[in-house]
Amino acid sequence: MFKDFSLQALFMGCLTAFVGFASSFAVVLQGLKAVGATDFEAASGLMALSVSMGLCAIVLSVATRLPVSIAWSTPGAALLATTGVIEGGFPAAVGAFIICAAFIIIAGLFKPLGRAVASIPAPLANAMLSGVIIGLCFAPIKAIGFNPALGLPIILAWIVVGAFKRLFAVPAALVAFVLVMIFGVDIPAGAFDALAQSLTPPMEWVTPSFSLHAVVSIALPLFIVTMASQNIPGIAVLKVNHYDPQPGPLFATTGFFSILSAPFGGHAVNLAAITAAMCAGEDAHPDPRRRYWAAIIGGVGYIILGLLAGVVTAFVALAPPILIQAVAGLALVGAFSGSAVAAFKEPETREAAAITFLVTASGLSFAGISGAFWGLLGGGLMMALQRAVVAIRARSLK
Repeated sequence: MFKDFSLQALFMGCLTAFVGFASSFAVVLQGLKAVGATDFEAASGLMALSVSMGLCAIVLSVATRLPVSIAWSTPGAALLATTGVIEGGFPAAVGAFIICAAFIIIAGLFKPLGRAVASIPAPLANAMLSGVIIGLCFAPIKAIGFNPALGLPIILAWIVVGAFKRLFAVPAALVAFVLVMIFGVDIPAGAFDALAQSLTPPMEWVTPSFSLHAVVSIALPLFIVTMASQNIPGIAVLKVNHYDPQPGPLFATTGFFSILSAPFGGHAVNLAAITAAMCAGEDAHPDPRRRYWAAIIGGVGYIILGLLAGVVTAFVALAPPILIQAVAGLALVGAFSGSAVAAFKEPETREAAAITFLVTASGLSFAGISGAFWGLLGGGLMMALQRAVVAIRARSLK
């Protein structure tokens, strides 16, 4: 095993961990706080997720000798950001995280359920995702309206760096955010002492509570988004790079590590999609059989970054909320554009996708159930009706 290690894999693994963490940790913090987590509980959740996905990546990559990259569910965090606090508060959300993780394990071990998730029409899944994300994607523009001197540098850094190297666009926005915080925001006296005290890894146990409301509002949409937008594409990335993974055990393992992180505030870990391409591609090593070391090193990097989650969260808490939302929104622009294109690509499913998108994006909450569920249900009914009409017309022409 150690003979397969290379400096090339070391570099790519470190880059993977940095990009994966820096590009979307703001989305995770925003999502956890939106469903009722305190600053310390959000920091605990961020740490739990980062450590869990690091350990999961190491375990799977060592066991399979494949470059299995793991990430937290960024679309899932965006979903949480639009859901808001449900009845029962954050403990109920944590209960929903555990149920979602159990669903993922079952989907991996019970093939019919896995096939059922895979059979959800891609246009509807993508429309739901784009509807969930669009709210945060408005945040960069709102940040300019809030204070151009603070919002513009973040957006300009993202635009300029992204024009040369798209991969570094969000980290550049994050660096601009840090500089704006240092030079443009009045930081209270004693804040840096508080940052020093937050070097201790944050960890807070949240006793979960369970309710049907939490299952329908959080667990089911989170499960669908995580499977459709992360786990299934993650398998596809590995296959594109000429690997032949067994999806079931990989899904079940991510579900197991999600359960471990949930009581500490983590919502879900899953197969990576974007960073998976970094570890599975030629940049990790010319020899495909040695690329798994990039995923292992990436896992180690996630663990280290997770242990620093307290400092990250304490620093972010000093910023006006709209600025961190702006960074989160910029991190989701690529996901929004990709999901929107996929949702409306096919003319025959465009109306059903539009219904799913509009209902989800509206933020509608009926009977305490979030718009993501109703959007998927409405689009599914529209698609079923259209197919029934086509079938009736076909029979009438015979």
